Amino acid sequence: MAEPTDHSPCKFPTVDQCESSGRENHTVVADMDGTLLIGRSSFPYFALVAFEVGGILRLLFLLLASPVAGLLYYFISESAGIRVLIFATFSGMKVSDIESVARAVLPKFYSGDLHPETWRVFSSCGKKCVLTANPRIMVEALLKDYLGADMVLGTEIGTYKGRATGFVTGPGILVGKNKAVALHKAFGDSSAPEIGLGDRKTDFPFMKLCKAFGDSSAPEIGLGDRKTDFPFMKLCKESFIVPAKAQVEPVSQDKLPKPIVFHDGRLVHKPSPPTALLTILWIPVGFLLACLRIAAGALLPMPLVYYAFWALGVRVTIKGTPPPPPKQSTGQTGVLFVCSHRTLLDPIFLSTALGRPIPAVTYSLSRLSEIISPIKTVRLNRDRVKDADMIKKLLEQGDLVICPEGTTCREPFLLRFSALFAELTDQLVPVAMNNRMSMFHGTTARGWKGMDPFYFFMNPSPAYEVTFLNKLPENLTCSAGKSSHDVANYIQRIIASTLSYERTNFTRKDKYRALAGNDGIVVDMPKLQANKVMGC
Repeated sequence: MAEPTDHSPCKFPTVDQCESSGRENHTVVADMDGTLLIGRSSFPYFALVAFEVGGILRLLFLLLASPVAGLLYYFISESAGIRVLIFATFSGMKVSDIESVARAVLPKFYSGDLHPETWRVFSSCGKKCVLTANPRIMVEALLKDYLGADMVLGTEIGTYKGRATGFVTGPGILVGKNKAVALHKAFGDSSAPEIGLGDRKTDFPFMKLCKAFGDSSAPEIGLGDRKTDFPFMKLCKESFIVPAKAQVEPVSQDKLPKPIVFHDGRLVHKPSPPTALLTILWIPVGFLLACLRIAAGALLPMPLVYYAFWALGVRVTIKGTPPPPPKQSTGQTGVLFVCSHRTLLDPIFLSTALGRPIPAVTYSLSRLSEIISPIKTVRLNRDRVKDADMIKKLLEQGDLVICPEGTTCREPFLLRFSALFAELTDQLVPVAMNNRMSMFHGTTARGWKGMDPFYFFMNPSPAYEVTFLNKLPENLTCSAGKSSHDVANYIQRIIASTLSYERTNFTRKDKYRALAGNDGIVVDMPKLQANKVMGC
């Protein structure tokens, strides 16, 4: 393969001019930070692991170590800087906890930073390999489960008796020559990847390796964004520049091969160093504020809770017209409020909107949440006959609220509605619940659920929107001959339409198996979680 004589990178066309059709039989090898991802810093993802596994103290340790990592990165080597981040983040952590965060937390944040032009080329290829300096344990779940990667070559962390040592194993951090060694070991001498995508000087050795496979099978496309990318780009049949732009819109979620319906973790936004510092400083203040807000909701009469929340920075927006309370004197039974499920506080904010406490049936709730709840909560037994009898008795006493999804969902999706509620009464009022959190998520699948209300109220100004829809007409209920599944699906559809959400057939078990590897049965572990009360 003849090498170009003009060494000016400005002669290369930009990546948007790269033809991506007809690449179905090609293999692509891509770097991650700055190439497949828009961002070049891996600190936010280390910070997510640090906070979700180790809590606020581990995040503080990582934040303090990051300037040292930066100095080593710029004045010694990239490898030295990454080693510091890995040690500060992983040392002493259970490998199973790291894998859990990588599977349940990181994909949501990684997928929100995909470079659109790089992704266009990457996704057009039949076989995909990612070669990265990041620890493989952090990125493999995203790349294989959501982006369709066939192979992930990354830095391997050292372990001892199921815990990370904080050090790395051979061949070390995958930068420079180590990338070339890993790529050669993976592909051998006989077949070269057709396409190489990279953005840094340390990527050149692995891309030059493509030529070592033989001139007849050199990479077809090279993507770069800096002048130092030129040494690898001149080895490719086609070379394209990934221009460094101040603003690049990441790939939208609907263009991913697999939508991210479920994700876990407490942090709403990706923690850059300033954001991480702000989070650390806010948590003590936020926790005290959350205690005050929870006390106001639990101790004040329900008609006053709405105003107390507003005074304490919790915004409650009410839409629609709710039905009046049932008249016990006439033998009128209560209505069943059928709500979408965003957090375990849905029934409380429904009661706040109505100005009166409405009992709620729950599928699984921690004891702490039951104790601090200002409304009556009744646990379902997961026995269809017993649960039906209990709900009927509660409706004879007054109104009741149920969330038939059985678990919360953070994304704009509605899970499948359990149909049992439709068989028990025709007095059904759909309620579309929505909320806004700016710093912390008030739900968890992997952590201690007793902290859920605290995390929600720790947000500087959390908000809830309660939309009462029209009572279900009698001709659409089971008494008119409709099946319970038809009724449940209809209510799911009108709530989804109100919220502009997408309906799914996913269930509670699907969520917990995806995020936590269990069926979602709550086990109270306050002693075990006490040392991680500010973490996951």
